[in-house]
Amino acid sequence: MVNLKKIGFKYKKNKPLFNNLDLNMESGHIYGFLGKNGAGKTTLMKILSGMLFPHEGECEVLGFTPQKRSVEFLSEVFFIAEEIYSPPMRISKYKEFYAPFYPKFNASQFETYLKEFEIEADNKLTDLSYGQKKKVILSFGLATNCRLLIMDEPTNGLDIPSKAQFRKILARSISDYQTFIISTHQVKDLVNLIDSIIILENSKIIFHENTENISKKIHFGFSQGINEPENVFYSERVPGGFSFVKKNEEETESEVEIETLFNAVINNKTAIQELFKNK
Repeated sequence: MVNLKKIGFKYKKNKPLFNNLDLNMESGHIYGFLGKNGAGKTTLMKILSGMLFPHEGECEVLGFTPQKRSVEFLSEVFFIAEEIYSPPMRISKYKEFYAPFYPKFNASQFETYLKEFEIEADNKLTDLSYGQKKKVILSFGLATNCRLLIMDEPTNGLDIPSKAQFRKILARSISDYQTFIISTHQVKDLVNLIDSIIILENSKIIFHENTENISKKIHFGFSQGINEPENVFYSERVPGGFSFVKKNEEETESEVEIETLFNAVINNKTAIQELFKNK
């Protein structure tokens, strides 16, 4: 579905952002792109969607070369940016104008999602709050039924009930032929949806694993008391004790805590990479 080989990219007058970057992704998954600010997450997503062009390497997405921006490719990709463009039109007009670009767009789905988000279709986009605009664009993007849906910080601006509703909609929307890519700092909003985790640091992919394999290799636990646990990849103080990550020597599966995993990978990269070398 996504096959990047030795991708190189840089912005004008800047040092290279990506150099010899490889990445493979398959259909039917929700990928989480994690990384500190400036790690290259948004740039990588724009390369995948054909909004930016790599200077070196091979980039194949859905069997197409994104930088050629063919109609067939663009009709199968929808990118939801963190900053939303709001044309001065009513939601119904927005649907009427943009839906024809996506052959698999389902108007009934769009209307259902809007109702679940409590948004009226006769509202004017420019009259809505940031969070309400985000709900409209998320609803539209999901209703396109594109094979590749890319979302940059999709839960930003959503209140707590709306985040819960978004999770419900997303969970029932993905099909085996689709791939969702989500870049977020709000990992707790999507912890039960993301099934493959990709971590970028300094413009390099330093971790790429599915949650099933993570739960087999790593144990996420809690230690009571004031003493920091030993022989762990990472630990952090929480109320009542320490949350920690260690090698799963007992082979007992635990729930993957994405935020704790991210901190463990960033702080103990070499040890965790070594653990996952043997599949």
